[in-house]
Amino acid sequence: MAVTSMSNTNQSEPSKGRGSVPVPKSKRGVKGFFNEVNREMKKVSWPTRIETNRLTAVVLTVCAGLVVLFTALSYVFDTVVTILTKGTH
Repeated sequence: MAVTSMSNTNQSEPSKGRGSVPVPKSKRGVKGFFNEVNREMKKVSWPTRIETNRLTAVVLTVCAGLVVLFTALSYVFDTVVTILTKGTH
């Protein structure tokens, strides 16, 4: 069994082996961070108000449908289990 020395590596640097994630060195500070966020947010393609309202209606409709479906399934399974365990409804 060989013993290797780690005197050549700097402990403050991240390892460059497999699976390591490189961390960028940013010295711009908080102001630079928010400037970059602002720049990226300007690139976002925002939906129109009409499209937002339409998609919100779709989400609410699907949620309401799922509530109805799960309520009905709950009633059916409750009835089946009751019949199986007690013999009659």
